[in-house]
Amino acid sequence: MEFACSHVVCNWRPESLAEGLSQTLPCTLSRTHSEHPYDNRIAVVPNPVPSLAPPPVPPRRLTQKYTNTQPISMPPPVPPRGLEAKGQTRLKANVNVVSLKVGNLVDISKASSIQSNQKPVRCGKCRAVMSAVNNSQTYPNVTTWCCEFCGKENILSQSEAKMGRSPLWSSLGRDVLYVDEEIDADYMNLEDMLVVFCVDISGSMSVTSEVSPGNSMRSPTYVSRLQGVQEALQMALSSLQKSSPHRRVALVTFNDEVTVYGDGTGVPLSVRDWALVDYDHVKEQGEKYSTPHCIAETYQFLTQRVKELREHGATALGPAALISVAMASQFTGSKVIICTDGRANIGLGQLEPESAHSPPPSLYFYNQLATHAAEKGVIVSVMTFEGEDCRLAEVGKLADHTGGRINIVNIGTVATEIQTALADNVLATNVVSTLIAPEGVYFPYEEENHKLVREIGNVTDGVEITFQFAVRPDKVDSFQRRDRVPFQLQLSFKTRDLKKVTRVISQQKRVTTSSWVWAGSLNMSVLGVHCAQLCARLTMEGRIQEAQSQLKAQQDLLKDISEQKPIPKEESIYGNWISTMSMICDDLTMDTQQDSTEDTTLLASRKPSTGLSDEAAKVVYQMKRAKSVGQKGRKVAVLES
Repeated sequence: MEFACSHVVCNWRPESLAEGLSQTLPCTLSRTHSEHPYDNRIAVVPNPVPSLAPPPVPPRRLTQKYTNTQPISMPPPVPPRGLEAKGQTRLKANVNVVSLKVGNLVDISKASSIQSNQKPVRCGKCRAVMSAVNNSQTYPNVTTWCCEFCGKENILSQSEAKMGRSPLWSSLGRDVLYVDEEIDADYMNLEDMLVVFCVDISGSMSVTSEVSPGNSMRSPTYVSRLQGVQEALQMALSSLQKSSPHRRVALVTFNDEVTVYGDGTGVPLSVRDWALVDYDHVKEQGEKYSTPHCIAETYQFLTQRVKELREHGATALGPAALISVAMASQFTGSKVIICTDGRANIGLGQLEPESAHSPPPSLYFYNQLATHAAEKGVIVSVMTFEGEDCRLAEVGKLADHTGGRINIVNIGTVATEIQTALADNVLATNVVSTLIAPEGVYFPYEEENHKLVREIGNVTDGVEITFQFAVRPDKVDSFQRRDRVPFQLQLSFKTRDLKKVTRVISQQKRVTTSSWVWAGSLNMSVLGVHCAQLCARLTMEGRIQEAQSQLKAQQDLLKDISEQKPIPKEESIYGNWISTMSMICDDLTMDTQQDSTEDTTLLASRKPSTGLSDEAAKVVYQMKRAKSVGQKGRKVAVLES
């Protein structure tokens, strides 16, 4: 676990006033009687300075939408915008942020933690695991230990100790791997994973693009989208034959019907007409489909099938994705690579609402399918062609929930993107993270309790997630009197060889006792990644105002940090992220306002509830995957390409 701040800042509140960095010095801090005696403003002010002026209006910020705001006696120095225009206080950035590099934590082959074959000893109330940070007392007949998170006094009897559950016998430490040697399935060869290419062959795939300009001697060369995909698939099959000859590969195509070629050696299976809207039937067809042979045996058959593809018809993307996932679910760690250039318009998951008064079934279909794929350890990657509206915000959920890639391609880049998707391997499946803090702590935007459970699903190399936490206002005094605050991460998952593992990491962080936190000491990498992930998630959930508040708070914090510890490269990266997300949120706000004034009969032809174009959806999904990487001895946050 990596924290953004070296201490726990206890008195952060979501309604904190965004006043100037200070009109007083730390040594002469003045407050009214009702103010709390602690302060956590994120800055160091060596001398009195005037209040900071608000940052420039973000690009494309629309002021027309606030014309109904009631005038006040003293006009603000700049036109009102955001929450301030509605009489609300501006959010202050929360620096209580923790980052987890899940891709590293689930790789037990590289773990330096203590390994134990025993079951963890858990608190009877909050389910925290006993670790080296707990205090235990041993009496003649029992051993007791007090949980630091909920205060429960746990008792281990002498009989439990004889069964090997005594904490004194356990491998206690601050980082422990509890490995369950029992495997709940037969042994599986890790090379037996399946790759399913799910390819759109609808009529729109006949659209051509110029790949070689003409001159006085010859005419320009044009290639259709399907031809580009065919060439990319030929390259991918050739690469797999050489690098992974035992890998199983299957081909599925879709237009106004779904055709399953499998490994190309048998008679194709067709799904059409009524079957395209029968979820259970399509899923069953995929699950019982015969297991493909390895690519070393089927290469010639598959390449011939790819050459024979022709484009025509509609786009039954939903049924094709379902049957592909069902096929791949037979093998943990399998992959489905979807390549399409159009919006699903027939069968399950069609993305054209039938009525303005009810949401389309697709809103539930893609969530349901993504959840099923993640449970089965299947990675789904989605590629759409540029210049089209494929409703990537909806279809992209398949990749977002399963650890796959989301990208917009063209004829020149589709081959590279397919190769990149093939290179991603699942390190662990069914990954669930549980972060436990003492009672009195909560997790803004996620959980009001002191225990946060987040289902991650599949994990590939480089996956990183972040959390923010805060102390309840009525608990600030008691926390400030503490020297340290404990935290515990419980990461449960299945390895590729189906072992059940629980990794428990326990840490303690000091509590702030001064009124100021030096902005230069904050971990900009952790804060930047968290800002990107949180704002992207809020945007995808339709919580645009909350995302805008976060962006404004992070913009102010970035300015404070840059004044104390200038790092031009990182400032540029995070500044660009904030600017990009701000423009996306502004556009969504404008769309929402326009929607509210339109006749409801026109809403059926509009964009989904999030209002994201394919290009914007791609950026937001990439923001959700933001991560930090080491560069020249310093960590810098990056987006997945």
